[in-house]
Amino acid sequence: MKRIVTEMSKLNFGKMTYAVVVLSVTTAISLHAQSFTTLHSFDGTDGGGPEAALVQATNGDLYGTTNAGANGYGTVFKITPAGTLTTVHSFCSQSGCTDGEFPTAGLVQGTTGDLYGTTSGTAFKITPNGTLTTLYNFCSQGGCTDDEEPLAGLVQAAKGDLYGTTHGGVVTGFGTVFKITPSGTPTTLYSFCSGGTPCPDGAYPAGLVQATNGDFYGTTNGFGPTGTEGTVFKITPGGTLTTLYSFCAQGFPCTDGEFPAAGLVQATNGDFYGTTYGDANYLNYGTVFKITPSGTLTTLYSFCAQFACADGEFPAAALVQATDGNFYGTTSLGGTKGYGTIFKITPSGTLTTLYSFCSQTGCTDGEIPYGGLIQDTNGDFYGTTEGGGAANDGTVFSLSVGLGPFVATRPTSGDAGTAIKILGTNLTGATSVTFNGTPAVFTVVRPSEIATTVPTGATTGKVQVVTPGGTLSSNVSFRVP
Repeated sequence: MKRIVTEMSKLNFGKMTYAVVVLSVTTAISLHAQSFTTLHSFDGTDGGGPEAALVQATNGDLYGTTNAGANGYGTVFKITPAGTLTTVHSFCSQSGCTDGEFPTAGLVQGTTGDLYGTTSGTAFKITPNGTLTTLYNFCSQGGCTDDEEPLAGLVQAAKGDLYGTTHGGVVTGFGTVFKITPSGTPTTLYSFCSGGTPCPDGAYPAGLVQATNGDFYGTTNGFGPTGTEGTVFKITPGGTLTTLYSFCAQGFPCTDGEFPAAGLVQATNGDFYGTTYGDANYLNYGTVFKITPSGTLTTLYSFCAQFACADGEFPAAALVQATDGNFYGTTSLGGTKGYGTIFKITPSGTLTTLYSFCSQTGCTDGEIPYGGLIQDTNGDFYGTTEGGGAANDGTVFSLSVGLGPFVATRPTSGDAGTAIKILGTNLTGATSVTFNGTPAVFTVVRPSEIATTVPTGATTGKVQVVTPGGTLSSNVSFRVP
């Protein structure tokens, strides 16, 4: 949190107009959801200060990173949905910290089953059991032309390569979009602000999401064609970048938002949803927005619309669209206690505050949920807090809102014959797998994983798995190109 506030303080000058957006603010608040559970409190020996979202692996466990640990340089951990935590790797365990240090982003599980992530200076691969391989050290090229500080996570594209961003270190300054093969060969696809300030293409990019059209979409935390408050952009796999929107288009005090600190999520309707963080001068407390693939932006909600910011302020994480069609997210501060919230927002902009952190004595439930949420295939949400907990080193928590179990596919698209992993809960004894009604041959690998291939004749639609406990459907449609 301190990192983004500092950057915004440096960027907060000048306001210009760009376009008109619609502000829709409707709030319904329900405090202190009864199904909130603190699963684990970090104590320093097992890590501390988790800043990123978790990822569900095919073995049914959740994996994440901490920014500190027993040796002070961060960890990779796994935790069961019931709360049993294991430290998988402690960074800077190699001479000269060649394995990296200070991971601030989450992980992604690749198609091979390995997990991929970044530290403040490296991209790495790690097996679910903890064998780590450093794929690339940034700033390895003369003059750091490959840039440094890959603070956001990676995304594996449909063709297998990994894509990510660098935030912009002290040398080149403004960030890049890069591609790296699973074996570690990097390519810089785009360098922001390559034409010099005031950076009409933006600066300091967050993470990427690959859309159904194959292109990547993301945000920058600063600058843009009309000011200094950040952008939404599209970039092709080959590196052609298009700026779709520049924030603070309505002029001061930026009612359309400013300084997006997180990436986007593509919804089932094809549009993208995201958050802006607000500014360091406490004149803007963040927003939730929708933007079409062509760049039409609508502000859905502006935070601190309630007395004393009971609805939250400064959302720093991406949203997740759940199986009920609504979006769920966190604010890093605000709420009834001032230490952050969990919220639900409908696609049209009606917001409900589900939980306010530090509601327990001593903030044992955690504070500052910086990393956002993930919906597990058991239907519940899981996340982390950067601080609070029994030892004030952060927590892992779960929240149940009554949503049922489902299945998820990796990847989410593919031609006939493509190998697919299906994640779920209690899959043992499954009797049928279909792709939009077309039966597929499959193998139950474990209770949390089914291996299959896209059957001939399959079309775009939901994947369904029939189990002894009932029929489970995929959270999104599987796309057959």
